[in-house]
Amino acid sequence: MDARASERRKITQTASHWGAYKVETDLSTHEVLATRGVQFDPHPSPLQASLPEVVYDSLRIDQPYVREGYLRSRGASRAERGAQGFVPVSWDKALTLVCEALQETREQHGNEAIYGGSYGWASAGRLHHAPSVLKRFLALAGGYVDKVGNHSYGAAQGIMPYILGRADVNRLVVSWPEVVSHTRLLVLFGGAPLKNTQIDAGGAVKHENLDWYMKAAQAGIEVICISPQRSDVPAQVAPEWLPIRPNTDTALMLGLAHTLVSNGLHNQEFLARYCVGYPEFERYLLGQSDNTPKDATWASHITEVPAESIEQLARRMASTRTLINTSWSVQRADHGEQPVWMSIALACLLGQVGMPGGGFSFGFGAINGIALPYPAGIPRPKISLGHNPVTIKVPVGRVTDLLLRPGEQLAYNGQSIQLPKIELIYSAGGNPFHHNTNLNRFLQAWKQPATIIVHEPWWTPPARFADIVLPSTTTMERNDIGAAEHGKYWLAMHQVLPPYCQARNDFDIFSELAERLGFGFAYHQNRSEMQWLRYMYEEARQIAGERGFAPPPFAEFWSSGAYEFPLLDSAAQPTLLGDFRADPLIHPLHTSSGRIELVSEKIRSFDYDDCQPHPCWIEPAEWLGGEQAKRYPLHLLSNQPRNRLHSQLDQASLSRNGEISGREPIYLNPLDARRRGLLDGDVVRVFNDRGAFLAGVQISGELRPGVVSMATGAWYDPEMAGSVGSLEKHGNPNVVTLDKGTSRLAQCSVAQTCLVEVEKYNQPPSVTAFAWPPILQSDPS
Repeated sequence: MDARASERRKITQTASHWGAYKVETDLSTHEVLATRGVQFDPHPSPLQASLPEVVYDSLRIDQPYVREGYLRSRGASRAERGAQGFVPVSWDKALTLVCEALQETREQHGNEAIYGGSYGWASAGRLHHAPSVLKRFLALAGGYVDKVGNHSYGAAQGIMPYILGRADVNRLVVSWPEVVSHTRLLVLFGGAPLKNTQIDAGGAVKHENLDWYMKAAQAGIEVICISPQRSDVPAQVAPEWLPIRPNTDTALMLGLAHTLVSNGLHNQEFLARYCVGYPEFERYLLGQSDNTPKDATWASHITEVPAESIEQLARRMASTRTLINTSWSVQRADHGEQPVWMSIALACLLGQVGMPGGGFSFGFGAINGIALPYPAGIPRPKISLGHNPVTIKVPVGRVTDLLLRPGEQLAYNGQSIQLPKIELIYSAGGNPFHHNTNLNRFLQAWKQPATIIVHEPWWTPPARFADIVLPSTTTMERNDIGAAEHGKYWLAMHQVLPPYCQARNDFDIFSELAERLGFGFAYHQNRSEMQWLRYMYEEARQIAGERGFAPPPFAEFWSSGAYEFPLLDSAAQPTLLGDFRADPLIHPLHTSSGRIELVSEKIRSFDYDDCQPHPCWIEPAEWLGGEQAKRYPLHLLSNQPRNRLHSQLDQASLSRNGEISGREPIYLNPLDARRRGLLDGDVVRVFNDRGAFLAGVQISGELRPGVVSMATGAWYDPEMAGSVGSLEKHGNPNVVTLDKGTSRLAQCSVAQTCLVEVEKYNQPPSVTAFAWPPILQSDPS
C-alpha cells in the first residue's frame, strides 16, 4: 500500500447488539474496506460485517417520503396503506405534516389516541436508541398510550411476581462459573442454542458461551436437551435428546414431579420451610382433586416421551446436583406461564433451590451475557424518557386487539383495561411486521389509525406500510455509547461515516419537531450530541462510583474505546436465592407470604380459568395432540435466526446467502418430507386458516417428526401489496402464527403454538422484499 493510499484509510471502532468491531474506510470515497473484531472478543459474530455492507446500499431512504393517498386525503385513504406509492417531499413539508397530525389528534381525540409503544431492539446506543428518544418526545407532547411486557419472556415476567415476588426474569439465572463448578446434571427445557448468544441488547462484547460449553463438557456435566429440535443445544456438550411434543413441557414436568413424590424422592423439609401451598398442589399432582394422577404414563401420552424415560430422568435429577433451565421460547406459547411456574415447583421438590449450581434458571442461550459472569450494580448511561401523563399501557402481545377493538375491555393481570381508539401511531426502531403474530389480522389492524409515522434507514416493511417516512441514520453514522444490561463493558461507538443523503439522527428529528411544537429546550436542553454523551456518561459514572466502581472520565473513555468493569471475587458471586435459603425470615421474598408460592391466593382471586392458582396442565389452543392436528398435522416452531438480528440486516449477504430459492428455509424431518414428496431446495406453501407463505425446503434429522422449524425475521413480502390475506412470498412465519394471549394474566405472545400444513408450490412469484415501493415524482396535492 502506498503512503497516499494509507493516508486515505481510517479505522474506527463502533458497536452493535452483536458486539464491538472496527471498520476500515476510505476517507475520500466513504467506502467500507474491511471489518474486524476487537481484541477483547474471543469469538466475534459474523454479523459484524453486515451493517457496514448495507449502510449505503440501494435500499437506503434518501429523503422524506409521504404516501400518495395521505398527501391527497390524509386518513381517509388509510385502507390503501401498504398498496400505494410514495411521493418525495422536503424535510420542511414532512415535519409540517407530522406536527399537523399530532396537533389534530391531540385536539380532536386527546393524547390517549396516540400509540407510542414502539417496540424493537433499534440501536445498541443509549442516546440514539430510537424507542427511547421517541417516548421522551411524546411524553413532552402530552403523553401517549404505551406498551407493557415484552415478546421475549413476557409470560414469565407476568407470573414471576406471584411466585418469587420479582419480575426481573433476566436476572433469574445461574451463572456459567457456578454451573461448571457445582452442577452435575443440566436439564434444558427448550434447549440453549449457541446461535442466539451472538447478540445482546446494548452490545454483546465478549462472545464466551462456546468456551463455557466446552468447560462444562470437560467438567463431565451431563446435559439433557428437552426440545423438539436436537440442535437447540450445542453438540460440543454431547447432550442427551428427549424429543418432546411442542408445548407439552408442563406435562413432562408434572410427570417428573409425580415420580419424585410417589417414590418419596421429594424434599419435604424444603417444601415446608421455603414454600407455601404444597399440600394443595400435591393433591392436584396425585390426582386427588381431579381423579387424574399426573404420573409418567399420563405425561407420556401427552408428550410422547416414553414413561420409562420420564421415571429414569426423575431419579437422576434427585440423585445429584441438578439445574433446571427453561428457555424463553418455552413460555412463548399458549399458557406459557405454566412451564415457568412448574419448573420452579419441580426445583422445589428436588430441594436444591438456593444451592450453588442447583435449583432453577431461566434463559440459558437466550442472549450472550445472560449466564456470563459480570458484576452486579453496573449502571447504564441513558437518556431520561420523562413522565408520560397518559397512564394507559396495553400488553405488547395485544396490540392488534388495541387497534381493532376500541372501547372494549381487555382482561389483564387482575385488572380490566378499556382499549382506547388509536388515531396515530409513531414508530421508530422496530418492525411490527416481524414481531406481531397473525400478520393478516395485524395488517387489518394497521389500517385503522388515521396516521402512521415511521423513522427508517431502509425501505423495510414498516416504511412501506407507513404514511410519513422520515429517513434516519444508522449506528455507523453517529456517535453513541453502548452498554448491555448483562455485560461488564461500556463501549464508545464512534461515528464511522457521514449520514446518507438527507438522513438525520432520530434525536435530531425529534428536537426539531419539539421546537416546532413549543418544547424544544425541554427536549434537547441545548446539548449537542457529544455534550449529551458526556452528560449521560458522567451521570452513570457517578452512580458507578457510589457502587464501588471507578470508570475513567469521559475523555479517557472515549479515546480508549471501552471500559471493562472488574469482576467480583468468585467467592462473592451470589447464588440465586442463596440468601433466602440461608434464612427465609431474614431474607424473605417479596411475595405475600415471603416464600415461594406454589399456590397463589392472589391469582386465585382473579378467577381465571386459563391461569389456575397453581401450576397445571392446560391443553393448548392447538397442538399435535388436539383435533386441529387432523387438518394441520405439522407444528411450526419459529426461532431466532443465526444470520441476522430478528429482522435487522435481512438484506445483507449473510442473511440472503442462507436463503433457499430466495426464501427463508423451512426445516422438515425426512419422514415428513418423504410423505409430501419434497426434496431439498423445493419451494413450499406453508399454510393454515390464518394465511400462507412460501419457504425453501431443507431436510434435517435434527427435528422430531411432525415438527417443522424456521427462523423469524424474513421481511414481510405479500404478493398483493397491502392486501389482507395475500400469499407472503419471502418466508415470514408470523403470517400463520396464532394471535391470542398466553392467558388473561400475562396476555403475551403465543407464537410457538401454531399448526400448519406444507405442500410443494410450483412457479412461485418473484421475491420483491428488497425492492423500492413505487415512487411518484410529483406531489398530487
